Parts: sequence; structure tokens; C-alpha cells
Amino acid sequence: MKKIYYLSSCNTCLRIIDELKIHDEFILQDIKSESITNTQLEEMRCLTDSYESLFSKRARLYKELGLKEKNLTEDNFKKFILEHYTFLKRPVTIINDQIFIGNSKKVVEATKKAVHE
Repeated sequence: MKKIYYLSSCNTCLRIIDELKIHDEFILQDIKSESITNTQLEEMRCLTDSYESLFSKRARLYKELGLKEKNLTEDNFKKFILEHYTFLKRPVTIINDQIFIGNSKKVVEATKKAVHE
């Protein structure tokens, strides 16, 4: 499977997708218009070490809900990601059994390399 979970209103996501120069075999899912399902999130979780690694602590709601002051569990991270799309760290790119989470320079470079292998 080759898939990218992204937000169409996020300029960073769009820039990264453009930089990746992806092929037609990639499925793009705008997480605002097509919510992430429990099954999709579990598939992502199987490719990484935790739900927390998929969770964006930069989301505005994270601050608004005072989540920084709370001790969140894996179940909490999963619940929040499923409840609101902004809690997913973006973009998430899946290439077969590899997952690339977020927009750090290191992650983007690793994603580019995997896309063109």
C-alpha cells in the first residue's frame, strides 16, 4: 500500500507532497473531508511504536483543551486522533510496511528516498 494522510488546507502538507513527486499508485486521503477510521489508525499504529508518535502536540486544540497538563495514555491519544483530525501529526506517509510521520526535514528526506527506491 502507498498512501498519504494529509490536510488539504495545510500548506506544509501540500509542499511536501509536491516535493515527493509521487506517482499515481499513491492514494491521497484528506483527513478533513474523509475522517480516519479506527482500522486505518490501527494500521498506522502497527507500523510505529505508539499512538503518541502519531499525535500532534502542536495542534491548537491540544493547548485549548489543556492536554499538556494531563498525563495522556495510549488510549487517550488514540481517542483524540479519532475524534478530531488536527490531532494526527501530518503528513503520514505509508509505503508498504514503512511509515513516515510528520514534516521534520529528516522525515521528509527519508520519505523522498523511500518513494523513489
